Parts: sequence; structure tokens; C-alpha cells
Amino acid sequence: MKLSAFTGTKLVDLSLSARSKDDVLASMVGLIARSPNVTDGARFLTDVLAREKLVTTGVGYGVAFPHAKSAAVKKVVFAFARTAEDVPFEALDCNPVRLIFLIGAPRETEPSGVYLNLMARLSFLMKDEGNRNALLSAGTTKAVFDIFDSVK
Repeated sequence: MKLSAFTGTKLVDLSLSARSKDDVLASMVGLIARSPNVTDGARFLTDVLAREKLVTTGVGYGVAFPHAKSAAVKKVVFAFARTAEDVPFEALDCNPVRLIFLIGAPRETEPSGVYLNLMARLSFLMKDEGNRNALLSAGTTKAVFDIFDSVK
């Protein structure tokens, strides 16, 4: 399973200008709503904000994985953004974030576990400091996709 199969070039922003957690989430939903797999951006944003209120998705090391299951999502999809500046995100390590993966999945669980598998693979990718640094310095969407698809 290639990570790039769950995103697209229009779902990547390498210079997101948002400066707050709420602005990041709203901007990211705007990005992911470009996908035909998201049918209602406003509804998906509501679901993402509700999920974020439960516990932060800022996992540390400058990375966040906001996610939600939503009736507004037809198939598992993710968007990726790198912020232009550090953004406070209430991360578990109390540090700001710059690398954000917004993941959407249908409210109904997919029988193959695609959603959980995608989250696990993205987490594995971001555990490696070299991968984080590569995403921070990637100059093109193609370079980002090459990093995504380096995960075995």
C-alpha cells in the first residue's frame, strides 16, 4: 500500500500560513475538501473539531495527525501540510508543530482496516527524524510523495 494512493497533489500544501490550531484545522479541511472522497467540508470540519476536543492529535516532534470518521467522507483520504512557521497545537510534548496530516475516513468502519493501517504507516514514517527533516526541507510535491512512498 503506497501512502500516496490516499492523497493527491492538490491535497498537499508546503507553505501553509495558518498560525493557530483552529486556523490550521480549517485550512487543512479546505485542502482535503478538494478530494472527491470528501462530500461536505463544513460537516467534516465539525467532526474534526469534535474529535480534537477529546484529546490533542499533536503527537510530538513537530507532528500532528488530526483525524475523524465522518459521514462527509466516502473513502479514506489524507491531506498533508507543512506550516511556514511553528504553530502551537497543544501537542503531547508541549512543542509546536509544522507537519500536519489530516486524515478522513467514512463513519462506517471499512472491513479491511484501511483507516487504522494508514494511521499506523504515517506514524511509522514520522517516527524517523530523517523523514521529518526531509519533509521539512522538501521543495516539491513530488519530493513529498517520494518520502511518503519510501515506507515499506
